[in-house]
Amino acid sequence: MKRTGILGLLLVGCLALSLRSLGNNDFKQQVAATLRQSILKEAAWALKQKPITVTAERCPRSAGGKHDFYSEGDYWWPDEKNLAGPYIQKDGLTNPQNFTAHRLAMIRLSRIVGALASAYRLTHEKRYVRQALIHLKTWFVNPETLINPNLQYAQAIKGVATGRGIGIIDTIQLMEVVKGVEAMQASGVIGDADLMDIKNWFNQYLGWLTTHQYGKDEMNAKNNHGTCWVMQAACFALFTGNNEVANFCRNRYKEVLLRTQMAADGSFPLELKRTKPYGYSIFNLDAMATICQLLSTKNDNLWIYETPDGRSIKKGIAYLYPYLKDKNKWPLQPDVMHWDSWPVAQPALVFGAAAYQNSEWLNTWKAMEHEPTNEEIIRNLPVRHPLIWLNN
Repeated sequence: MKRTGILGLLLVGCLALSLRSLGNNDFKQQVAATLRQSILKEAAWALKQKPITVTAERCPRSAGGKHDFYSEGDYWWPDEKNLAGPYIQKDGLTNPQNFTAHRLAMIRLSRIVGALASAYRLTHEKRYVRQALIHLKTWFVNPETLINPNLQYAQAIKGVATGRGIGIIDTIQLMEVVKGVEAMQASGVIGDADLMDIKNWFNQYLGWLTTHQYGKDEMNAKNNHGTCWVMQAACFALFTGNNEVANFCRNRYKEVLLRTQMAADGSFPLELKRTKPYGYSIFNLDAMATICQLLSTKNDNLWIYETPDGRSIKKGIAYLYPYLKDKNKWPLQPDVMHWDSWPVAQPALVFGAAAYQNSEWLNTWKAMEHEPTNEEIIRNLPVRHPLIWLNN
């Protein structure tokens, strides 16, 4: 090939990279502009909040101690025929008498750190980081108030189990805590010793997730619980530098999650069988998209990965997108609970829009609700601050 031909190809390649970079920068600017007002409002609230950890309240039904996270199975109720006996299941119907204080405290932490980290990314003001550090040290460093790095007593069932692997889904709330720390590291406010202590807590928790039987049970769950195990393990592995677990999660996404959970049309049959098929389909799609956002690399891009028979995250988003844009087109019965509250600004859309530079998906996401108030929706929306998930 002539020298001029080679130079021409190089120039075209450089121009393509430049255009892509400009596109990515423009995309992030649009996301930041969409979220700016809500971020600064929530961060102003977060600046006034004092830390509340699991040590602030304890349920008498918990088999754990003061520092142990405790929650109860959502869909388990007293047996009307035997009120003193074990609880019975009512799928999709949440028991309002369940103990939720620890779960709400963890969601609150996630919201506080996510908002403060997002505000720091927008403004570079260190006061946001200083406030976040107070909460981080209270939860993960201070021996008087920290949470134990396990979930042995999560989603217990009265008369049935003191804890279950299924309860591990409760710590999806800690992902934005991790992403928040990563977003704030450049500030210089979080010292090496504090960062090491925080990472040590997550390293211990990741060890429990990958070795305890509850963790193994959750990893092998065949529906959104298995997806959320991979999502969490990936997030915490990247934070703590555990490449072995991160690579395991990449392979599990490709070899297990896509192949066993997604149908050829991009739907999730196991979620469609539930009494809340719409909400569960959204939740599982968000989790899979978050896995792709976390684990994609230049040499192993999960956004473009397809199984041999064509299943992919792009197909999953494309399947659900028409029903996110217009819920009235949903072909199944409405969910038994919270039907009116879905959808909101789903992370699958904004992450997918970024990955594929899809302006239609981005514009739909922009027009969605960015400040949901329904507690169930908030709990099932662990990515509430997408700005800290997008690379600088």
